[in-house]
Amino acid sequence: MVEITFVEPDGSKRVVDAVAGLSLMEAARNEGVRGIEAECGGACSCSTCHVYIAAGWMDRLPEMSALEEDMLDFAYEPDPNASRLACQITVTGDLHGLQVNMPQRQV
Repeated sequence: MVEITFVEPDGSKRVVDAVAGLSLMEAARNEGVRGIEAECGGACSCSTCHVYIAAGWMDRLPEMSALEEDMLDFAYEPDPNASRLACQITVTGDLHGLQVNMPQRQV
């Protein structure tokens, strides 16, 4: 299991033991993390799983695809230095200890 901390919109922290191979979106949704709607179910066709990745972690994530970058244009207050779509990040052992912050709202 890969320990990931999700900071919900109200500031409360939820530590999740995520299964490697799932997306961050699936891990959060499976644990009832507030702040991820995931309307498209992970197809990268909406931006309702928008998250902010904690400082120091962006370089450890896979490169963002052009499609993900385009979808982030529709996200609520995207941050070019921290925003990602949780459906596009696969949980791996390298992400143990990752902190993910939820935006105040989705779209």
